[in-house]
Amino acid sequence: MAATNQSAGILLYRKHQGELQVFLVHPGGPFWVKKDLDAWSIPKGEYDDNEEPLEAAKREFGEETGFDIFRNDTAFIELSPVVQKGGKRVKAWACEGNVDPAQLKSNAFTMEWPPKSGKQGEFPEMDKGEWMNLETAKQKIKAAQIPLLEELKEKM
Repeated sequence: MAATNQSAGILLYRKHQGELQVFLVHPGGPFWVKKDLDAWSIPKGEYDDNEEPLEAAKREFGEETGFDIFRNDTAFIELSPVVQKGGKRVKAWACEGNVDPAQLKSNAFTMEWPPKSGKQGEFPEMDKGEWMNLETAKQKIKAAQIPLLEELKEKM
């Protein structure tokens, strides 16, 4: 059974021209289309109580981005959990890697759109991904996830 108050995610990072960058994703769907600041997130999602959180984080990363980048020797840095506005507790791990944002292919969801129209629309769960330096990421990421960026910087 899914515990809707817990999510697990991956904070992917790289060094690009000597600068630390993180890969964030932007939620898809009509509600988010014009939102930018305080809208981006690490790829993450809910997991069941009987699922290992790190395995859930890797699964969610794949579902939300379409990237299968983890190997047996991938090193994961466990970060301190954060709690988002709605009370959801997010466990996160940082790992080094590189992906091409132009190749992002997220899973989709269906919802009624426009509201009360009776019409169903299909939308990508994440509509784009982007590499950002930490200053830009702190402006765009959901405020509750900023401590993940700060902890990563401390550990680098």
